[in-house]
Amino acid sequence: MKLSQYTLEATVFIVGAVIMIFELVGSRVLGPYFGTSIFVWTSLIGIILGSLSLGYYYGGKVADKNPSFKSLSLIIFQSGVFIGLMIMFKDFLLAFLLSFVPGVRLASVIASVVLFFPASFSLGMVSPYAAKLKLTHLSNAGATIGNLYAISTTGSIVGTFLCGFYLIPHFGTNTLLMTLAIALILVSLLLWRKPIKSIEVCTIVLCIIGWNVVSGFNLMPRASNFIDIDTAYNRIWIYDMPHYDSDKTVRIMGINNENHSSMFLESDELSNEYSKYYHLVRHFNPSFQTALLLGGAGYSYPKDYLLQYPEATMDVVEIDPKVTELAKQYFRLKEDPRLVIYHQDARVFLNALEKKYDVIYGDAFGSRYSIPYQLTTVEAVQKMYDALNDDGIVIQNIISAIEGDGGQFLRAEYATFASIFPQLYLFPTRDPSNGELAQNIVMVALKSDTKPSMRSTDRQLNAYLQNVWKKDITLDMPLLTDDFAPVDYYVSQAL
Repeated sequence: MKLSQYTLEATVFIVGAVIMIFELVGSRVLGPYFGTSIFVWTSLIGIILGSLSLGYYYGGKVADKNPSFKSLSLIIFQSGVFIGLMIMFKDFLLAFLLSFVPGVRLASVIASVVLFFPASFSLGMVSPYAAKLKLTHLSNAGATIGNLYAISTTGSIVGTFLCGFYLIPHFGTNTLLMTLAIALILVSLLLWRKPIKSIEVCTIVLCIIGWNVVSGFNLMPRASNFIDIDTAYNRIWIYDMPHYDSDKTVRIMGINNENHSSMFLESDELSNEYSKYYHLVRHFNPSFQTALLLGGAGYSYPKDYLLQYPEATMDVVEIDPKVTELAKQYFRLKEDPRLVIYHQDARVFLNALEKKYDVIYGDAFGSRYSIPYQLTTVEAVQKMYDALNDDGIVIQNIISAIEGDGGQFLRAEYATFASIFPQLYLFPTRDPSNGELAQNIVMVALKSDTKPSMRSTDRQLNAYLQNVWKKDITLDMPLLTDDFAPVDYYVSQAL
């Protein structure tokens, strides 16, 4: 059987697309265990680029010896097998690294090497090997090699847009990885130019069986009603577990392996202690009527807010429309004329905001408990200040220590807010006397310069007020700006 004139071009195009899809899907593989911080992306991109470079080098050396379509077929075949094996073992490995390897940087590097090096190395061998097969005369070697690499890069571009705009939002991580594995195996069989042998058929069958077996494996034995969903922005886990501090059951929405929201199955009582501190708005701005919440997730606080304050309204900015859809489906979120939801990046929303609010709640988190950096900067804080009425306040949830290396982010964010707001107060929600403890810290920023009392006749509010941080805050960190905001790094010191 004679191969088509453009077989090699089609091969490098498909492999180029697979490489980029594989890399983008990789963030969804690591995300549920290590988050999607700059450290995880650095590990993933760095290891895959290193693997491809070694593959280019080794593929060129192998191609110079005795190039053949049969050998190229085997290279592509083993790439598909490596991806198939990765599907079977990734969750076991990632759960192990999460439990036993300290630090997200080291764990994500190890995970990237073990999971992504074999397939990426093999895929890197394809382009130089195909170029060797395509060469017929040295006089046109440059044009031939340049043409193949241009086609491979075009495949990568197509794969990038196809994956980001369509595949990830519509298909699960395992489905995409299995599709890549089968696509590579099928391409290898077309290059083989011989009848398909039983071993190839068995490999495909075993990959599919293994995928289905592993897809049903639950790494969270204590959880029930486990749901795993990919969206355009995140990988989301929804599951039920016993509450950490009661005999009740909570439903959790985990976004990239972080508890972004939870609710009791039995009632709409707030299940996260820090969110109860949001009611301090009643103390610091008793006449409030309008609120803005940055970050919706499971919408636990908006539901409570609407229930507690029947005359008040709330706008919520949630970047991921799928999250809102899931909140309606699994977290009892209902349509309400007093609740307006905007599906937009919170900083973009603030930049164009003209409306004024009495209170702005900050509860948007990106990865590994870090606030998206664009919401932490002087420029963002100024936007919040400008969006408040004269007696307005910001109530911001921060996960950090206060003192020591673990408090670097808190002190940087405190200094940043202090450069705009005349008054700031911190309320550690677990232990108000331990500055070294990483915990939820509710920061209240007042636009007014009138000193408030730290006593309330409301017993619940008074209890929260007694947790105010009474020591001085060391202003030893630079202000966070759009130009310089190493939020992921600072937060990693606390964790």
